Amino acid sequence: MRFSLIDRITAIEPGQSITALKNLSLAEEYLADHFPGFAVMPGVMMLETLVQAGGWLIRVTEDFEHSSILLKQARAVKFNSFVTPGQTLEVTASIHKKSDSDYTLKAAGKVDGKPTVSAKITLDRFNLADRNPALADSDQRITKHMREIYGQIWTENTN
Repeated sequence: MRFSLIDRITAIEPGQSITALKNLSLAEEYLADHFPGFAVMPGVMMLETLVQAGGWLIRVTEDFEHSSILLKQARAVKFNSFVTPGQTLEVTASIHKKSDSDYTLKAAGKVDGKPTVSAKITLDRFNLADRNPALADSDQRITKHMREIYGQIWTENTN
């Protein structure tokens, strides 16, 4: 994943839902060109934030069983407002439907309580070795790396 768009997971209920945060900084390299003089988070990056939050929910729900989680479909995508540097995009995603190969989630993002983006997304999950057995080591490396990242962005509240 080139851009890690989830800075912190604030709540997670495996098999049900996740809430996560993305703090938008002027240092994000994609803001240099989007747009000069009026930096805003590109819509595709807002959607990717929803996808990444959904990916974390699936990983935790399945105890990191699959190394790869990809967007299969995005429907009913709505952009309501801009996200600008210095703002925090709060993302929620909940599992709507699960099949043998994918999950459909309802996801939304808001800034200061105001809707910014929403979509119904379908995420496909698989192991690379399912398609090429020689890639089993890659699956293990990816899964280990994702567990490490998860440990950095989620700390269970023990209060």
